[in-house]
This record gives sequence, C-alpha cells and structure tokens, in this order.
Amino acid sequence: MRAEIQNVVTDIQKSLRLLAQRMDQETAQHRLEEFNARVEDPNLWDNPENAQKLMRERQTLVDALDIYKGIETDLADNIELIELGEMEDDQDVIKDAEAALKALRERAAEKELEALLDGEADGNDTFLEINAGAGGTESCDWASMLARMYVRWAEKKGYKVELQSESAGDEAGIKSAAYKISGHNAYGWLKSESGVHRLVRISPYDAAAKRHTSFSSVWVYPVVDDNIEIEVNPSDIRIDTYRSSGAGGQHVNTTDSAVRITHIPTGIVVTSSEKSQHQNRDIAMKALKSRLYQQELDRRNAEINAAHEAKGDAGWGNQIRSYVLQPYQMVKDLRTGHETSDTKGVLDGALDGFMAATLAMKVSGKSRADAQSED
Repeated sequence: MRAEIQNVVTDIQKSLRLLAQRMDQETAQHRLEEFNARVEDPNLWDNPENAQKLMRERQTLVDALDIYKGIETDLADNIELIELGEMEDDQDVIKDAEAALKALRERAAEKELEALLDGEADGNDTFLEINAGAGGTESCDWASMLARMYVRWAEKKGYKVELQSESAGDEAGIKSAAYKISGHNAYGWLKSESGVHRLVRISPYDAAAKRHTSFSSVWVYPVVDDNIEIEVNPSDIRIDTYRSSGAGGQHVNTTDSAVRITHIPTGIVVTSSEKSQHQNRDIAMKALKSRLYQQELDRRNAEINAAHEAKGDAGWGNQIRSYVLQPYQMVKDLRTGHETSDTKGVLDGALDGFMAATLAMKVSGKSRADAQSED
C-alpha cells in the first residue's frame, strides 16, 4: 500500500477511535439492549414525555453505532480490495479503492466533528440575532452582509431559515435582524458564532474611498423544545405592540402587529414583526424562553459563559473574527487562529472550517494560546 494511502487509512482509524470514545463503545451494545427492553414495556407510553425522550436517546445511540460500523466496514472492504488488486496487479481495482478511501476519510472526519456536538442543546434548532454596532451606515451594511452570509451557510446545510424580525438601516443595510434556523445540530454548529465580527474595507459610502472598520454583533441561542420547561412569571414581563419599521413599500404593517417582550428581571428584550400579532406574540415568547434557557446553560458552562461575556459591545477589543478586504484579503478567527484568504467564499457561507476549529478547541479545552505554548 502506498504511503499516501496508508496516511489516509491512519486518518480514518483516528476518526474511528474518536467516534468510539464519544459513544462509549465498551458499553454501547449493553445500553442498546437496555433501551430495547424498555421500549418493549407495554406501559412505556403511559408517560409520553419520558417515552419520547427514551426513543430519542435510543435512536441517537443506534445512529452512532450504525455510523461507526459503516465506516469500519467500508475501511476494511477497501483495504481488502487494494490487497487483492496488488496481488493480481489490477490497477483499476486499486485506483477505485484508493478513491473510495479518500472519500471515506472526508466522511469520517465529518462524522467525527458531528460526534463532538453532544451538548445538552446542540441538536436543537437555533435563533440567530445580528445587530449593527459602532459605525453608522457602514455597520448597518456590514450587518446585512453577515445576515446574507449566515443565510447562505444555512441553505447549504439544507436548514430551514425563517426571518423573525428585521429593522432597516437609515440609509442602507439593517440595524438588526433575527432568524430561526431549523435543522439537525443547527445550534451546535452556530453557537461558536456568538461575538463581535469586524470588517475592514474600502467604504462604498465614502467619496474619498478611504478604508473603514465596522463592527456587528452576532448572538446565537437554542430553540427550547417541548422537553425543556422554562417557566416565565407573567408579572416579570412587559408586552408592547408597535408598527413594524421595515424597508417600506406594500409590505409595511399598517396596524400595530409587531410585538416586543421585555423580561424585567434580566432586561432581555425580544421582538417579532413578520407575522400576525398573535403569531408574533407566540414567536417572541418562544424566543424569550430560549434566551432564558441559554442563560441557564451559561451558568452551568463556564466556557460558554465566558464566550458570551466576550461579546460585549460591538466595538474594538471584543471581536472574535476579523474580515479584512483591504489592503489584503483575509478572514481570521482570533480565538483559534484559523484563517483563509478566500474572503468571497466565507461571505458566501463557507464557514464550516471556522466552526469546526472552534468546536475542536472547546472540546479539547485548549485555546490558541495554549496550543502555541506547546509548540
């Protein structure tokens, strides 16, 4: 076997070891047998909530086992094909098997990353909020560019994107926007995007064509599903209705259908302005519960809490990522050091590399500074 293909095999084996570790392979089969025994209990559905939770946990384990066994089997089969091809000097068989192994390495690496998404709410849908920071029209335009970037990323993932509310900028772009993004592990992938994003470019709004720096903040929190109970005291909230302040034209609301809910104890404010007043109230309440749940996650997880606190004001010193379009092309994450010169690709939604680097850093517990100190 050629050295290059041996390296491919080694990479796949590393991914398999991590997958085995994440699902605790030594006890996985025993746990599945226990799940199967409980599923056969005729009284299981006397408590629908517990039954649904059990079925989800069982399916998660089944999926993890199937993924592991599938990669393991494909690896063994293709290694065998290469050995047979070498014995019979059949270069076509060898070539096909090597190509299959390279594709398998990519699939194994993808599943390895997905296996890291085992946080309490990682599998949930997510809310994504974008707010323009310091910089006026420049920042509003930057906020709209970020909104487009995340919508493109979500669409490439096959996720469903729903605009919850939007406030147009005075001259261009948006002051703020909120989306609900639905799909498996949507929150798990996007949670690393919370923070301030910095843009450096030649301003299209500056007649002198000077370079400008703009900031916008991104806030990500999980959609609370029916299995997570968050109680909100009615006396703790204030509900206001108002007219939507959209971009204008025939779709501007002519009635006070937009809804703003303020949670007085925490100061959290959520809005929805894209539906009827009844729908907007329901959407805003769900968003509020999700924000409160995120606070609870933050209290339990010091690392996540530190990341959200780093969000701070949308200005100097608080950014997590820089997007430089002038005088050179570079997008760089300040937490992990991950970077690329493909700025167009990133702004078109090519974010997986950044998300994967941050996810891997959080799982390993090593910051960029920690990693450098070991070099």
